Amino acid sequence: MPNFDLSTTSLRDLNGALHRVEEGSNDIHFDVLNPRGHHAVAVGIAAHLTVDIKGSVGYYCAGMNDGADVVIHGSAGPGVAENMMSGTVVVEGDASQYAGATGRGGLLVIRGNASSRCGISMKGIDIVVQGNIGHMSAFMAQAGNLVVLGNAGDALGDSIYEARLFVRGHVKSLGSDCIEKEMRPEHHEIVADLLRRAGVTGVSPAEFKRYGSARRLYNFHVDNADAY
Repeated sequence: MPNFDLSTTSLRDLNGALHRVEEGSNDIHFDVLNPRGHHAVAVGIAAHLTVDIKGSVGYYCAGMNDGADVVIHGSAGPGVAENMMSGTVVVEGDASQYAGATGRGGLLVIRGNASSRCGISMKGIDIVVQGNIGHMSAFMAQAGNLVVLGNAGDALGDSIYEARLFVRGHVKSLGSDCIEKEMRPEHHEIVADLLRRAGVTGVSPAEFKRYGSARRLYNFHVDNADAY
């Protein structure tokens, strides 16, 4: 089990080691000590690894992740799991703004709260937030699922495409072209599966409301000009 102490080892050495792991290697579990808010920790991994980060991190931790399981035992700065392709990223604390931005796949779990623009322009990623999310979350969200156990801030789902938003708590306001939609049996199954994968127990999918696109902005129409 390789250990990297970022108080004595450079971030470049850590990320380089993560990028050099070959298929079939036995060294696939990395412990990262003393991250001390470093930016771009464990970015660009393209292998099936496990990375345990023992502390809080700065910008873009686990960005572009493609296959690794990354656990942040602390909080994360802006852009955690940005443009993630596959794998799992778990933030045991809170996440700053635009968590999971442009993510194309994989699962991002935030045990605490997420700030503004959570899931902005998401393109297939699944995000589970056990706390609250801030304003403009899921702005221009194209595909994937955002599950929020707490409350959502202003302008949820503004200019949304076909992503599915599930909120258990109160939504302060909906953004342009985002509306509440019926929770059908298949949506209960989606929420139940994501809660299971995120390790959340004692919560029923029946407690959530679903939000998505009204599809009024897909093509320009003069009657909707004020909403563009």
